[in-house]
Amino acid sequence: MRNIVHRHLGKVVAGAAIAVAGTAVMIGVTLPGTAGAEETGGVAGQSARQAAGPERAVAPGVVEEVPAEGEKGTGRDPLTDDELRRAEKIALSRQLFQGSESVDGKRGPQPLGVDLAEPEAGDAGDPAAPRRADVTFYDYQDDTLVTRTVDLGTGKVVATGTQHGVQPPLSRAEKAEAADLLIADPLGAGLKADYQDATGKALTSPDQLQLSGAVYRAAPGAQPAVLDRCGEHRCVRLFPKIKNGPWVDMRSLVIDLSARKVAELGH
Repeated sequence: MRNIVHRHLGKVVAGAAIAVAGTAVMIGVTLPGTAGAEETGGVAGQSARQAAGPERAVAPGVVEEVPAEGEKGTGRDPLTDDELRRAEKIALSRQLFQGSESVDGKRGPQPLGVDLAEPEAGDAGDPAAPRRADVTFYDYQDDTLVTRTVDLGTGKVVATGTQHGVQPPLSRAEKAEAADLLIADPLGAGLKADYQDATGKALTSPDQLQLSGAVYRAAPGAQPAVLDRCGEHRCVRLFPKIKNGPWVDMRSLVIDLSARKVAELGH
């Protein structure tokens, strides 16, 4: 595994050198004032400048401030930060909070995302239509995806849906928890050794990595029995990257966040 990492790092470094060289060439070609430099030098250049008349001072550029974001959007505008916070707060009722569990085992469901809800049939094209948000949570207590639709005007939940076996993209918190489980597991020894080789330091926290990941679903005969429930359970394949360093190949490992176990795929 470490050889793979080092070869990849070599490609990254070589690619960076080529990119720098390519950028230098482009600068030589496209920077204003450089094109035709030889033709406008000396006496010919001086005559051309005189013919063009006196040089004019260029006014300094003005950077406009980004307009302040309003508390409420209109129509199909993206949800504002205030609306995102309000929607999640409204959707997370006391009953849902008390009867659910997050990815790290704490009380309350795991927040996954907040999106502008699709307009209802009679609201399409109406700029005054109610603004609604779909708020999604994952309840690790019973592996349920919970979607609650919030009316941002009235501040009420207007619909609730629950689904099993539905696995939306992972949140940042879920990828961090998967990395934490991997670091603590014996199967994470290779990742820790690669990190030590690349940085000279011990890997002790997900914060030391850049994390990408994908949901893993069980395929018949392609994994050990411990991963057979992936798809019903929330399972992750991590693609960790050492900060300012290479990617580390962890594709053979799967972290079952629901069961809090790490397993290696069969070959």
